Amino acid sequence: MRGRFRCLMKRILESFLFLFCFAPAVFAGPGAVRCGKMLDVRSGNLLVDQVVVFDESGTITAIGAASQVLPAGVAPVDLSSSTCLPGLIDVHTHITMEPYMSGYEGLGVSYPREAIYGAKNAAKTLRAGFTTIRNVGAGGFTDVALRDGINAGDVPGPRMFVSGPALGITGGHCDNNLLPFDFHYKEEGVADGPWAARAKVREVVKYGADLIKVCASGGVLSKGDQPATPQYTLEELTAIAQEAHKLGRKVAAHAHGTQSIKDAIRAGIDSVEHSSLIDDEGIALAKQHGTYLVFDIYNDDFILSKGEKAGMLPESIEKERKLGRFQRESFRRAFQAGAKIAFGTDAGVYPHGDNAKQFAKMVEWGMKPIDAIRAATLSAADLIGQPDKLGSLEPGHYADLIAVHGDPLADVKVLESVSFVMKGGAVVRNDNASK
Repeated sequence: MRGRFRCLMKRILESFLFLFCFAPAVFAGPGAVRCGKMLDVRSGNLLVDQVVVFDESGTITAIGAASQVLPAGVAPVDLSSSTCLPGLIDVHTHITMEPYMSGYEGLGVSYPREAIYGAKNAAKTLRAGFTTIRNVGAGGFTDVALRDGINAGDVPGPRMFVSGPALGITGGHCDNNLLPFDFHYKEEGVADGPWAARAKVREVVKYGADLIKVCASGGVLSKGDQPATPQYTLEELTAIAQEAHKLGRKVAAHAHGTQSIKDAIRAGIDSVEHSSLIDDEGIALAKQHGTYLVFDIYNDDFILSKGEKAGMLPESIEKERKLGRFQRESFRRAFQAGAKIAFGTDAGVYPHGDNAKQFAKMVEWGMKPIDAIRAATLSAADLIGQPDKLGSLEPGHYADLIAVHGDPLADVKVLESVSFVMKGGAVVRNDNASK
């Protein structure tokens, strides 16, 4: 009896600690936030002394001066010394993965363990100010389970749009090439040929995918292939895009190589991830088709400085050494040419929660701070297919709001030190409250 009592008390204490440490503060009725300054991402202007009002569903109902929009009896969260922005969006993450999982160490990680990593990383990502992410590749549908757990309120995390397992060819970037023939092992997303690829699209949609991820070229962190080499053919990519669109899903294509990028665009794929070796023809095609380009130009720093310690394969580090600068130069050319660019970082290659470190790289390689911020708000929301709910602070949008000290238009690095995070009207971080 005494043992049972101790067990019961332990469970009560654990539940209390979870709620105390992680549960967001939710407003029972209408709520409000008072911002000393607020960035209007559409105009690029900083508005002074704005109040954001939202209803019990976590939807913004009004924005303006307190005397005009604040409901009677509602005490706003005081962010009068801060600058408010919309919640940030990262459209290329691997939330259930860790940096060291790219090499042979990753063979020892089970799907249940991957899911636990995901829960940890989701909380870190949300606290870093990223209230929405697109997850492009996870084993065993662990990202589907995590998305559903977040939506049910079981664990804290950002809004997630997920792909489940990535589609790839036998022996390609999205297969597992670390094991010898004796194991006869293929990753669950492997599908060769147009009809097998169509069937795989149907399968991942069946098990909960919001979008389709496909590997069109070789990659950096895979064994035995080269980033510039095409993998899926134009015929296969076209079949995948047609099947996905028929089922109401967008497609994201991993493509470093020049030909693979153009094949993905011509196939009707919605976004090209990495885009490292895109040429002028590829940029023109992206503009013509309205295809988004996603350049993960921060993680080159992590791979080259810490990749060996993280267990990455020597060949992967060498591939990145040859590719990184080309990718950054491609980013600059694509931006200057007017291609559509969305903010995506490949989080999981580097530690989750450091997503905002990419902003400074985007500015270093040609963008103004407002351009980089728009890539992680308006453009990312458009790519995800939620421009009427995400990406800006305005009535009808989710009350996803972050705050920083300082002016992000003058120094974009302040986004690396978020002090306040609200997702759907629920406060999940408020460092100001403890001062």
